[in-house]
Amino acid sequence: MQRIRGYKYRAYPNRSQQEFFAKNFGCCRFVYNHYLEKKQQLWKEWHDTLSCNELCHDLTHVLKKEKEWLKEADSASLQQSLRHLDNAYDNFFKKRGGYPKFKSKRSAQKYCTPNNKGSIRLDGDAVIIPKAGRVKIVKTRDFDGRIVSATVSKTASGKYYISLQVEEEYELLENNGGQIGLDAGLSSLLTSSETDVIMNPKTLLRHEKRLKRLQRSLSRKQKGSANREKARRRLAIEHEKVANIREDYQHKISCRLANENQIVCAEDLDVKSMLSDHRLAKSISDASWSELLRKLEYKMADRGGMLIKVPGTYPSSQRCSCCGAINPKVKDLSVRKWTCPECGTEHDRDVNAAINILEKGLEMLASAV
Repeated sequence: MQRIRGYKYRAYPNRSQQEFFAKNFGCCRFVYNHYLEKKQQLWKEWHDTLSCNELCHDLTHVLKKEKEWLKEADSASLQQSLRHLDNAYDNFFKKRGGYPKFKSKRSAQKYCTPNNKGSIRLDGDAVIIPKAGRVKIVKTRDFDGRIVSATVSKTASGKYYISLQVEEEYELLENNGGQIGLDAGLSSLLTSSETDVIMNPKTLLRHEKRLKRLQRSLSRKQKGSANREKARRRLAIEHEKVANIREDYQHKISCRLANENQIVCAEDLDVKSMLSDHRLAKSISDASWSELLRKLEYKMADRGGMLIKVPGTYPSSQRCSCCGAINPKVKDLSVRKWTCPECGTEHDRDVNAAINILEKGLEMLASAV
């Protein structure tokens, strides 16, 4: 079987390569914003649009002649930014995302370039990138496949990364064949139908005091000064540390669940709506349930397993897992333990919900077959 997988490496470009990457980031951003504005004006005045091929033709024969400095950038990456713009419009019309927005130099700095005729390749402890040359990397993983494209990115803390999209052959890994239901929470990140509790590390809460101090320090610095840039970088490094700790924890949890189970059933939560509750929004964002399920989904697929998402409207907490009776009093989140009024069974709120989620997921799987 074949798949496309990403391999991300920390990069250490020299000064000239850093200058080239900065130019290329800016050129790709300019091309994206220029044609986004052009498409908006064309639609506003004539109710017409331009296809991706027409945009690429205009870029090559018109814009590059007007803006000579665009020729310093990787031409393939400029065309790739137009494909990203086309995909953004496609996602908007298919209701998979919002309306395309203009890119800012203060947001993520990155560009993608396709591997045309082997222009991107590994060379020992470095990657050959078009127009940048041999960029040193920390080669943490090897792969055996065809490189499809490369994405060069720069974080807010000033670190460079190169992500390679590789088409490779793979074999399914093994799992222990278990079946489990998962209920998401805030005090405990996940509770399983087997009564296992995965604790919530609350990473942001543990680093919040230092983040506040660094943010105050940044706000005192004069805009445009070197000290402000140093303070901004210190704050970015701390935010990056929080993200890395959360990412590492999620990888460990999702990998363990995928190794142990053939079927995992979890609630498909509408996190976007839940974030409207400003009392819990920070804690919900810190828990990052959606990202955890995303990691779990592809790791289950790598092992031949399946992640089944139960609709969020299913009353998993209110339903008795023994007799099926519905107890509306359990809607109150302060009720952590309750007794079924029909059969008298005592329930732990989260464990009962996880059992119900497992039963509903298996029922959905049986009806789909």
